Amino acid sequence: MCDLMPAAQPAEKIGKMKKLRRTLSESFSRIGDCQGSDSLIKPLDTIPEDRKVQRTQSGFDPFEKPAGQVKRVHSENNACINAKSSSSGKESPKLRRHSSPSSPTSPKFGKADSYEKLEKLGEGSYATVYKGKSKVNGKLVALKVIRLQEEEGTPFTAIREASLLKGLKHTNIVLLHDIIHTKETLTLVFEYVHTDLCQYMDKHPGGLHPDNVRLFLFQLLRGLSYTHQRYILHRDLKPQNLLISDTGELKLADFGLARAKSVPSHTYSNEVVTLWYRPPDVLLGSTDYSTCLDMWGVGCIFVEMIQGVAAFPGMKDIQDQLERIFLVLGTPSEETWPGVHSLPHFKPDRFTVYSPKKLRQAWNKLGYVDHAEELASRFLQCFPKNRLSAQAALHHEYFSHLPPRLWELPDMSSIFTVPSIKLQPESGDSIQVCSKSKATSNSKH
Repeated sequence: MCDLMPAAQPAEKIGKMKKLRRTLSESFSRIGDCQGSDSLIKPLDTIPEDRKVQRTQSGFDPFEKPAGQVKRVHSENNACINAKSSSSGKESPKLRRHSSPSSPTSPKFGKADSYEKLEKLGEGSYATVYKGKSKVNGKLVALKVIRLQEEEGTPFTAIREASLLKGLKHTNIVLLHDIIHTKETLTLVFEYVHTDLCQYMDKHPGGLHPDNVRLFLFQLLRGLSYTHQRYILHRDLKPQNLLISDTGELKLADFGLARAKSVPSHTYSNEVVTLWYRPPDVLLGSTDYSTCLDMWGVGCIFVEMIQGVAAFPGMKDIQDQLERIFLVLGTPSEETWPGVHSLPHFKPDRFTVYSPKKLRQAWNKLGYVDHAEELASRFLQCFPKNRLSAQAALHHEYFSHLPPRLWELPDMSSIFTVPSIKLQPESGDSIQVCSKSKATSNSKH
């Protein structure tokens, strides 16, 4: 079963949030010297714009960025910044906790001019994304440049992302190297990862190699279990937010919508998670959710990796999204989902009554992989409390053929340090051409 999140008193929450805003706005401390062996990272595998799959969806989500502003090439965390564009503001004096190069004029961590801009990867509603290189150690970095408004201050999503990532140290979570705070911008400096799962699936359409799906899912659950044990929800799981290194290492990224345990469970927003990966309880207006929210997204991503198509690709609105879910899993009732009738948006007369089907009837490739259908069914449960937790999923029979040593690895050790673990070649390198209907629909990607 999914873990339950502890609740906090509203006064305690408000006090903590104010303290968090004040602390992070006044002084963004250096996270640490850039580390990791990204000298071996290969150039970005680019996909021609006119041949990309458009993973489209309806609007509704106020967290979504206008389609015209965002390229679906990368998550916002795959970014870099130009020294010229971000050093115009006055630097915070408390950001001078850095390593000491031999020369006083040498590049230093925590300074905007320590990074060379290489290319722009995308732009969102409040952040611009660049790929670049550190002048301190020559390593590739990713920078998310957040524009600050004088009257509004630092966007709270940026404060939340920075504060959460400072405390998350795991090989399957993107590493925050550095923070640069000027009058005009706040820049989060991440390790650079050359692609994401969405791009990877676009490059290898028709479903991924079963062994690679197993390794990707194991890493996703490993990183998610780590965050859930710290009472943190990601709340925006989707292929674009799962970065993939050239060696096959998967990293959770983009924690802008993540929430920590200090937020009372009954006041969460129900406008989270990209529509295709949003669970039915949230679609129906529930704001009382826990780690189960993320586990639905895991199930959708699992099916998509195996089948090669999105599990529930809603094309119209929330009603359409729910109909697609109920068509496979069955329309819920009080018997199958206690409390469903009390959810704000559940109106029995609005939904066709469907009986549940075996998942392989909807996604036939699940039947070709041992234990895949059973595991997917444990994630894709309409009743939230029935969904399998990340920690329990790591011990499912689906992973029984993996080396036992994987469960003994320290948090910061990659699964690829185990000699027998490696990605298998994917079959076919063709790029899937998007359909006209997908290309003309609104997309967050």
